[in-house]
Amino acid sequence: MSVAGWRPDTRALVAEFVGTAFLLAAVVGSGIMAERLTDDVGLQLLQNAFATAGVLVALILALGPASGAHFNPAVTITDRVFGGIDTPTAVYYVIAQTLGGILGVIVANAMFGLDLVEWSTKDRSAGHLAFAEGVATLGLLLVIFGVVRSGRASAAAFAVGGYIGGAYYFTSSTSFANPAVTVARMFSDTFAGIEPASAPLFVVAQLVAVVVAVVVIRAIYPHIGDVAERVIVPHQMDD
Repeated sequence: MSVAGWRPDTRALVAEFVGTAFLLAAVVGSGIMAERLTDDVGLQLLQNAFATAGVLVALILALGPASGAHFNPAVTITDRVFGGIDTPTAVYYVIAQTLGGILGVIVANAMFGLDLVEWSTKDRSAGHLAFAEGVATLGLLLVIFGVVRSGRASAAAFAVGGYIGGAYYFTSSTSFANPAVTVARMFSDTFAGIEPASAPLFVVAQLVAVVVAVVVIRAIYPHIGDVAERVIVPHQMDD
């Protein structure tokens, strides 16, 4: 994909920023609400997973036509490898996603009367948690690109939301599966938080999963590049 005469697509970047912000507000806000509603950790996780999955579906449906609704650097990087977007756009997407995610966490903290920034003290440094992040991220990418390549992009929002909701439960890390989410969740010392010292290992695991996903997806769908521009859902960049 040529980058000659490239300029930022403001509409797409705003969609990625706003979408990731609302996603993190949902992740962190529902975690805070769950902690206040019950002391049962199982119910807290259920509430957090259900709210996150539901909001994610809604955001993909609402903002996908503007940007593809990546909301995740792992998705953006993988899409770049397959030729779905150009390098400058991918870089701007990742920046928008990361900044949007941080804003979303700050908003969640504010909505519940907490300090705008509370560095998390939740230790998630165990190796098996990082491994779980790799598994979660790999699975997410397989779902996204598999659904799009099979011609069912209209179902992508529900497939992604369903996968994330389920991955809360089948992964020991509760499936961050997203570097921007990982960075943003450092800013809230609540149910969904992750201490800054634990975050780099999660991000590394997620990026390793991107490499593995590229290999696996190419093996299953050799012509994935033909539909990469439709990830996560078909969208039209501004001219």
